[in-house]
Amino acid sequence: MTHPDTAFAAELDAAEIAYLQAWQGRSETLADEITGAPVAALSATLDRADPEPLIGTDLPPLWHWLYFLPRHRQSELGPDGHAKRGGFLPPVPLPRRMWAGGRLKWQPHNCLRVGESAERSSRIESVLHKNERSGELVFVLVRHELHNARGLALSEEHDIVYRPAPRPGAAPVVPTLAETGAAWQREVVPDDVLLFRYSALTFNGHRIHYDRQYVTQTEGYPGLIVHGPLIATLLVDLVRRNLPGSTLESFEFRAVRPTFDLHPFRLNGQPLSDGKTVRLWAQDHEGFLTMQATAVVA
Repeated sequence: MTHPDTAFAAELDAAEIAYLQAWQGRSETLADEITGAPVAALSATLDRADPEPLIGTDLPPLWHWLYFLPRHRQSELGPDGHAKRGGFLPPVPLPRRMWAGGRLKWQPHNCLRVGESAERSSRIESVLHKNERSGELVFVLVRHELHNARGLALSEEHDIVYRPAPRPGAAPVVPTLAETGAAWQREVVPDDVLLFRYSALTFNGHRIHYDRQYVTQTEGYPGLIVHGPLIATLLVDLVRRNLPGSTLESFEFRAVRPTFDLHPFRLNGQPLSDGKTVRLWAQDHEGFLTMQATAVVA
């Protein structure tokens, strides 16, 4: 079996797949304080003119990603800037690790608030191995539940995908054109300062977001990769800007194609006739779909 921290396996055999699937059912629980400083910093990062967060201020949707952060020692980090493989997440020996999407549901009348203590319970629900034209993939599904003193506040399913390095001469994946004519649109310039600030706020050491030499030479991408959670947060922010006063009941998103810092990208939103559902998507400078999402508001 290939050691996960010294080399990446070209192909996973049955024993390695079974070893990874032994992580199914593992769980951990973390506690944190919902402090105001990260809220104010993310407001500035998203270029919002929000008032200073006070004790009791509702935490905006998806901003819980500012908390329950990993705090691995420097010596515990792997070559990609993440923690060395193993521990809570399975040690998948494939080099490209991405946040592929998720599904979230907020409990009515129990929003997380600044100044309170909260707890996040996490469990690995599944580890799936697939072979596709682009190579083998491993999907890890993690379920989180966040509680405060009043009970369950938020449930979340988090999809992580592990991919192989690109094969020489492999045909590129055919991109999907994004639809046009959205009711809401906003252009975002993803410069390296924005990516640095979001990485810092989420204590994300993954080098694909800030180390241009690493991301282009080691992982083979053309530029720095915009964080999937940042794009998802910006899509929810598009809802907040266009439907002020609304409350998010649920949100699901799926990353379709990487977004790089080389060009501006566009956020799009289209409210549906039911008055509750908003279709959301992001597209790159060429008009190709990079993320699609659905929000349900009250």
